[in-house]
Amino acid sequence: MPVHNTDIADIFEQIADFLEIQGENPFRIRAYRNAAHSVSGLGTELKEMVAAGEDLTRLPGIGKELAAKIHEILDTGTAKALIKLQQRIPKTVIEMLKLPNLGPKRVRILFRELKIKNLPQLAKAARKGRIRALEGFGQKTEKAILDAIDTRAQKEKRFKIVTVKPTVDSLLDYLKKVPGVNTVAVAGSYRRCRETVGDLDILVTARQKSPVMRRFLEYDAIDRILASGTTRTSVILRSGLQVDVRLVQPASFGAALQYFTGSQDHNIAIRRLGQQRGLKINEYGVYRFEKQVAGRTEASVYQTLDLPLIPPELRENRGEIKAAAESRLPQLIELKDIKGDLHIHTLASDGRNSLAEMALAAKRQGLKYIAITEHSDRLKVAGGLDPPRLIQQIDEIERLNDNLKGIQILKGLEVEILKDGTLDLSDSELARLDLVVGTVHSHFNLPLEKQTERILRAMDQPYFSMLAHPTGRLIDERDPYQVDLTRIIHKARERGCFLELNSNPKRLDLTDIYCQMAKAEGVLISINSDAHSIDAYNDLVFGVGQARRGWLEKNDVLNTRSLAQLRKLLKQTMG
Repeated sequence: MPVHNTDIADIFEQIADFLEIQGENPFRIRAYRNAAHSVSGLGTELKEMVAAGEDLTRLPGIGKELAAKIHEILDTGTAKALIKLQQRIPKTVIEMLKLPNLGPKRVRILFRELKIKNLPQLAKAARKGRIRALEGFGQKTEKAILDAIDTRAQKEKRFKIVTVKPTVDSLLDYLKKVPGVNTVAVAGSYRRCRETVGDLDILVTARQKSPVMRRFLEYDAIDRILASGTTRTSVILRSGLQVDVRLVQPASFGAALQYFTGSQDHNIAIRRLGQQRGLKINEYGVYRFEKQVAGRTEASVYQTLDLPLIPPELRENRGEIKAAAESRLPQLIELKDIKGDLHIHTLASDGRNSLAEMALAAKRQGLKYIAITEHSDRLKVAGGLDPPRLIQQIDEIERLNDNLKGIQILKGLEVEILKDGTLDLSDSELARLDLVVGTVHSHFNLPLEKQTERILRAMDQPYFSMLAHPTGRLIDERDPYQVDLTRIIHKARERGCFLELNSNPKRLDLTDIYCQMAKAEGVLISINSDAHSIDAYNDLVFGVGQARRGWLEKNDVLNTRSLAQLRKLLKQTMG
C-alpha cells in the first residue's frame, strides 16, 4: 500500500511520543518531532523524491538516520523502531498524552505504578481515588484528569486543518486526472477555513460515463468503504477521516457547492429568505414552483435573493446576510496582502534554521520584511537569549541587513510576561529593538482576574509592541488560559499596541470572534507564522483563513503595511 508524507509524519510523531513516555533524551525526541513537521509541510511526496534519487538529508531536520527510516517506511509501511517501542508500551498509552495535565512524566508514573494502559482504565482509577496518592498528582489533578476524559468523550472527532490539507490537495489532484472529469471542488468546513474539520465533502462534475466513482474507490489511502453509488460514494481513509464524493449535474453545481459548504445555520437562514420570496432552495438549485431559476453557480443562488456572493469563510449566520443585503460585506484580506512576518525564530533559540536562511526563505515567499523574535532569557527550555546574546544577535542582524537585497530584518524579541506582569528584560535592554513581542508561557492556571491583570500590566510597560498567541491555547491539546480578552482588546486600543493572530495551525490564536472584536475597536492584528523553520512560512495561509473568518480586511492587519509605514507604527509602541 503506497505511503504518503502524512503517514511518515505520523510514525515519527508516534516514535517521539513513545520515547517521551520512556524518558529518553529530549534532543532525540525533538529530532523526531522536527522531522515530522518537516515531512508534513513538504509540497512534494517523499516517495516521488526517492524514486527520483534525491538526497533526503538535504531536507530540514532530516539526517542520515532519519533518511534511512523514511526509506524503510516507504518500503515496508512502518519502522522497526516503532514496532520495538510498541512492544514495550501499548499504543493506547499514547492517548493519555493528549489530555491536559498529563505530560510524559505523569503518564510514565501511571503506566509503571498503576499499570494503566488506556483511557478507560485511567477513568476507573480516577473515580476510585487511586491517582491522588501518586507522587506529583493529588486530588485536584485527579479531578482535572477525570473532567478531561469526560470532555473528550463528548467531543466529535475532528482533525486539525493542517493535517487535512495534504489529503485535500492529493484527492483534488487525483480526481481531476480521471477521464471525463470537468470540475472538482472541496466544500464543508474545510472550505470555510474552520480550524478543525469533521469530514470532507468533495463535489465533481463530469461527462457521462466518466469512471470517477470507480476510480475514487481505487484511491490508495482508503481504509474502508461506507457507501458506493453512481452519484455518492463515502469512505473512511486510513487517517480516520471520512470523505464523501458527490457527482452533480453542471446545472446544479453552484447550488450543491453552496449547500454543502454550509454552515447549517447560514443555509437555514438562506432557505427562509427564499421561502419569503416564493423560492425553494436546496442542493439541486433554486426553484420557483417546479422551474429551476438558478443553481449553475453559487453567485446565481445568492442573486435570486438580491444578495452578492458571500465569501465561504463568513457563512456562519453571524450577520453576514444582513451585511450583504446592506452592501456592507468586507473586502476580506488575501494571502498576497501580507508583506511581512513579525514573529520568527532561528537557531539562536529554538528554531531550526539560521538567520540568513530564514531571511532568504521569506524573500522567496514574496515577503518584504521579517522580525526575528527569539525567546527571552527566562524560557531556558527554548534557548532564550540573555542580554549579551541578544546584543550579539542585534549586531548580526545589522550586518546581514547591510548585505541583503529585497528583504529587511527587524530586530525583535519574544519576551516572557512574568507572573507579576513585568517583562523578562529591562527597558534599557529592550530599547535597542524595533519591536517587543510579549507572551505568556507559564502560570497558565491563574484565575481570570489575576491572569488578565498580569497581561494588562505587561501591556503598560514602556516597551511593548504586541501580545502574541493571546490565549495560549493549543487546539485539542491545551485549553486557553482564563483571560478577559475584551479588556485586553480595550487596553491594546488605549495603549496603541497590537495583537497577534498566530498562524501556527496548532494555535490559530486569536479566534475569529476576537478578530471581529479587535476590528470593531480599531486594534490592528498582526498575522504571523511563529516560524521555527523555513517551511513554517507556509502556515501563513491558515492565519489568513482565520482572519477572513474574523471579517478582517487588508487595513485591519498590521503587516500589510509597507516597511516605512510599519516602522512608524512600531516606533509608537517603543518607549
